[in-house]
Amino acid sequence: MLLMLREIHCFTRVAARLSFSAAAADLGMSQPAMSQAITRLERATGLRLFERTAREVRLTAEGKALLPYAEQALESAAAFTAEAARLARPTIHLAYPPLVGTLAARVVRRLAGRSPSIGVELRAAGRGEAARALAAGEVSAAILATPAPAAFVTAARFHVTVDHLAVPAGHRLAARARLAPDDLAGQVLLTPYGRPWAGLPGRSRLVPDDDFAAALDQVAAGAGLLPIPQLLVRAVRREDVRFVPLEAGELRITYALAWSRERVTPELMALVQAVQDALWTR
Repeated sequence: MLLMLREIHCFTRVAARLSFSAAAADLGMSQPAMSQAITRLERATGLRLFERTAREVRLTAEGKALLPYAEQALESAAAFTAEAARLARPTIHLAYPPLVGTLAARVVRRLAGRSPSIGVELRAAGRGEAARALAAGEVSAAILATPAPAAFVTAARFHVTVDHLAVPAGHRLAARARLAPDDLAGQVLLTPYGRPWAGLPGRSRLVPDDDFAAALDQVAAGAGLLPIPQLLVRAVRREDVRFVPLEAGELRITYALAWSRERVTPELMALVQAVQDALWTR
């Protein structure tokens, strides 16, 4: 037995309104056309779905039993249509470090709002994993801390200022109102983006990829201190770590959008433009 969605839609509207004329108006149909649709559905099911009198319309017991299934069928049809539209839409995959997730989300909104829209699948990843995925063709582009591997094309460079130091809550520097580079002499500094901190004294200890969240766990465990951007300070609340302002001049991390020169598409170029626009406007 093949039940058409149009008839099922009519059934749910009459059930909601308990009025053939009101349901017909909702769907932009004439009342006779609505009645015919319900009749076709009743014949197909072999069931009477409504009790109709001159004064009222009521669902029968069978109609009440079938109504949840009708609503589910319509929801499934809508989900089918939405997923088909998503699959038909051009989609690109972007790897990004969680530190710049706000920018990545803004780029997704920009591309979704253009005409025709472009879908973006986000993939949070540290520098090493993002570079590997980009080389393997698993993502279309990646936001990487520079310098990016020479095999990739880069554009849309931007800087993230590093102006705080994460220290364990019980550390002697935790109570300081402000720190200068000289205060870090003899300390172990965690480096979660692959390069020593330029201009800061102390010994560097590499943290895999650029995972600042994992680096904060190491700070709390006493493994070292972590120079950190203010934008991350605002997003993190931990009782075991203190964030102390750090006056370190032009200390910053530079990021760029990177992609493979062998896999350039119109959608990728639209992504590059969207990242550039997002950096210029807030």
